[in-house]
Amino acid sequence: MQSALKEGHEGLMAKSMTSNYSIGARGKKWFKIKPADKLDVVIIAADWGSGRRVGWLSNYHLAVRDGETGEFLVIGKTFKGLTDVEFESITKRLLEIKTRDGRYTVYVKPAIVAEVAYNEIQKSPRYKSGFALRFARISRFRDDKGPEDAVTLQRLQQLYEKQFENKARLKLEESK
Repeated sequence: MQSALKEGHEGLMAKSMTSNYSIGARGKKWFKIKPADKLDVVIIAADWGSGRRVGWLSNYHLAVRDGETGEFLVIGKTFKGLTDVEFESITKRLLEIKTRDGRYTVYVKPAIVAEVAYNEIQKSPRYKSGFALRFARISRFRDDKGPEDAVTLQRLQQLYEKQFENKARLKLEESK
């Protein structure tokens, strides 16, 4: 895995030796193996769930702290990574720190820190932060940390740039 990453690849692909290639449809025969990094972010809002998650706040608006202004800026949303018990528990906690209600969204005081695993940081015109996390999922809640301990926008910018160290090398070699 490390040599593939060093060469500028996103990760590895594992597949059944007997499976056929189908464009855009790997099914259960092909699996991507990619590293995941983690960040401590703050939940600043959550959307009411649908389907199996009805009655729970389940789509969490994840934010980083601008180290210069102190403002919390959204870098994406996720509902992945939690058990039913965790959905129920975090819904209660979020409602206790609610600042206002939107049509589908509950806005909260930035108080709950979540460790989020992700596969890549992308530029995003959608969010004021200018960034979004790809394949974000909550790995745990950080009750040992406060919102001032969340990753900063400035650090996120550094991590964004760092992820191109090996990717840039691959593109340079491909262009030769």
